[in-house]
Order: sequence, then structure tokens, then C-alpha cells
Amino acid sequence: MIDILENVATRWLSRRAEPQPTAVAAVRDLTPAVVITGGSSGIGLALAHQFAKYAQAIVLIARTQNRLDRAVIALATEYPGIRVEPLLLDIGRPDAVEIIAAWLTEKRLYCDVLVNNAGVGQSGPFSASDPSGLDAVIATNIAAVARLTRAMLPDMLARGRGGILSISSLGALIPGPHQATYYASKAFVVSLSEAIRSEVAGRGVRIAVVLPGPVETRFHARMNAEGALYRHFLKAASPERVAALAMRGYRLGRGVIAPGMIPTLAIPVLRILPHAVTVPVVRWLLDTGRPLLPGDRAR
Repeated sequence: MIDILENVATRWLSRRAEPQPTAVAAVRDLTPAVVITGGSSGIGLALAHQFAKYAQAIVLIARTQNRLDRAVIALATEYPGIRVEPLLLDIGRPDAVEIIAAWLTEKRLYCDVLVNNAGVGQSGPFSASDPSGLDAVIATNIAAVARLTRAMLPDMLARGRGGILSISSLGALIPGPHQATYYASKAFVVSLSEAIRSEVAGRGVRIAVVLPGPVETRFHARMNAEGALYRHFLKAASPERVAALAMRGYRLGRGVIAPGMIPTLAIPVLRILPHAVTVPVVRWLLDTGRPLLPGDRAR
């Protein structure tokens, strides 16, 4: 059934597509790839497993070599017919887009689907935040998402097909005291995705953003936010469940994807309620009860 619905969604999303012969010819001898940032663990790796069921090639971009190696082995073992390519890179680097483009050309690949998944978090009072951590959040969660999307989108439009799937957070819909920069960065991802989706409507490119609630990854521990009250009140979903629901929504052509019951119920509520009501609650839920430490950021 989902295959039928996906075909219907694809036809609707491509109703105004005008593939340019030169753009199509330029990639005729290349292999289409799903490029996933932060693809060596968590939601990124879980999404790689989802896309591996349909894609010809998966590109995993991450900062840690041993995690990349393990991820490649896991994917190659489960999906022996697919090409898996690792790229060790910090996408927060100003020259990351150029490095990725040159690397794809060298590997005779092109980006058919971009998954903006890599993210950095920072917890604690903004006034005491580590400036280097602040820079890392902006470089990874905002600048890299915008730069990569801008770099890949024109060619997708020229080919009349492709997709950009960005991972945001329920926190994007509300200011987050004690995680102020992280929440603001995820709001940027939602705003950018929804705006671009409107701009390119009907031209054959899927633009979607995923807003998961808490997910059971190492992300919270790496930014020392495990002590926050929300970690005790809200049940965390597994990366595999979030990825499966995100993939389903992406295939069905949805623009904003709520992966699970909590996000499905929370998104319309958070969009309606005034911040005067919600921000104090979020401040209470995110308070860890301790001062910010220099290393309080996560990748």
C-alpha cells in the first residue's frame, strides 16, 4: 500500500518538474547516492539502514573514524548489494561543501538525497556558555545545513528529482532555556525547510523536516543534559523507530514529519500555545540543577 501512496505522492510532487537534458546527461554515468551527515551512529545510522533498502549507494559522513568503520561494516553486512562509502569530515568546517563535492566527483557519485542529520548540542545558561561550543552549534546545526542544502538543491531541481531530509527537534517550536542555542538552531532548520519546500513545490524534489522528541542516543549524555527533568518525564524513542517513521513520512511526501505519538500530539499544541505559557515549563524541564561546564557540548 505504501508503494502505491508513494507513487501518488511522487506524481504530485513532480507536477511542475522540468528536467533539463544537460543536467540529466551529466549524471548518466554516475551513481546516485544518499548522503547522510552524522551517519555513523544514532538517527543518522538508523536512517542509513532505512535508505539502504532502496538506494544504490550510501555515503556516511562523520567525525570519528572507528564509528564510521563500524557503521560501514554493519550496513555492508546487512545489505551486501549496496555501495557504502565513508567520509571522515567535520561538516562544520567552512570548506566542507567543497570537500564533499570534490570527493563525490572522485568517487563518481552524485547526491540524489541529502540527509542533514549531524548536530551539536550545548546545555546550561547561555550567559555562561563556552564560546567554542557556541561556535560549534552554529557551524554544524545552522551554517552546514544551509550550505549543504544550497549546494545540492539546484542540481536536484535541474534533474527534476531528489530529496533533502533534515532532522530537527520538537524543541524547534519553542525557545529552550538552558539549551537556548541548540533550540534556536533547530528552529532555523524547520523554518528553512518549510520555506524551501514552498519555493520548490511541484518541481520533483522532496523537502522534509523531522521533529522527534527525546531519542535514546548518546546525545544527551555528551552535553551533560541527562540530569534535566525532561529525561525523567518523557519516554525516549529508539533511533530505529524514529528513522522508520521518518522514512515513511518522507516516502509519502510529507513536509513536516512527526515520528511517533508524542511529536504528533505535541506539534500542533506547541504551534498554538503562546510562549508565555510554554517557555517557563520548558525552562523547568531543561534545568539540570548544575552550572555549565567547559565541555558541555555534544556531536
